[in-house]
Amino acid sequence: MKQNYLNEVIYQIFALIIVVIVVHAVYVAVILPNAEFIMEQQAAMQAADENYVAERSMYVILRDMEQETCIILMFWALSIIGMKTRRVIRERRLLDRELLQVSEGISILPEDARHYSRPVQALPDHERVFLLPRAVLAGLHRFGSTRSIQDASDTIKDICNSESDRLESELSIIRYIAWAIPSIGFIGTVRGIGAALSQAHQAVSGDILGVTLSLGVAFNSTFVALVTSILLMFLLHQLLLLQDRLVLDTQAYCDEHLLRYLQVPDKDLLE
Repeated sequence: MKQNYLNEVIYQIFALIIVVIVVHAVYVAVILPNAEFIMEQQAAMQAADENYVAERSMYVILRDMEQETCIILMFWALSIIGMKTRRVIRERRLLDRELLQVSEGISILPEDARHYSRPVQALPDHERVFLLPRAVLAGLHRFGSTRSIQDASDTIKDICNSESDRLESELSIIRYIAWAIPSIGFIGTVRGIGAALSQAHQAVSGDILGVTLSLGVAFNSTFVALVTSILLMFLLHQLLLLQDRLVLDTQAYCDEHLLRYLQVPDKDLLE
């Protein structure tokens, strides 16, 4: 588990570095040059025709540093969501396999717990740390040591509940990003409005170009931040749904493929 945590941290760091490099390269090579060209073109056409209405361009909307930061954070969060979604899908594949290979009509006695745990222990290392093998092994070991079906069931539930809490806590970085993106958009709004107010004297004299550009920064940063935040929150909730279904389906798997086969000898019940 510690190794998996370390791998995830390394993945997140490198993912952030790669996203920063790629997004900034796209800005430098594509978005900023096109935005400058479009803004110069619109300024010239507006100077030639007072009734000219400039069309909104995606390049102009995305040009400022607040929008770039929001996009970087969004893609970083998407890379983390993709990693966790891939892990959930890999874990769900185990639910389609018969780990214990118990036939109908066969009962698992406390003395058989070690025998039935061997196929699970023989799984590859990267699969043995998944939730289902850990829950099955914990249930079998508990049943073998206490000779109690209820103890085995409680152990499986405890493993699943602790895994659910762990998965929930690991999403804290994504929740922070989802909170930070609108905040960055608000910073852009404040910066744009502040710049517009500082140029109010120019607007009084008839030159409203500077005020217009500053207000554009304010509104564009808010627009991009809200759109990216909505998309990110939707994908985050889909990931939460996948994780919750994994935990619930694991419990159902253990009930169907393990607990219903467990049997305590009559002499143990009499004791």
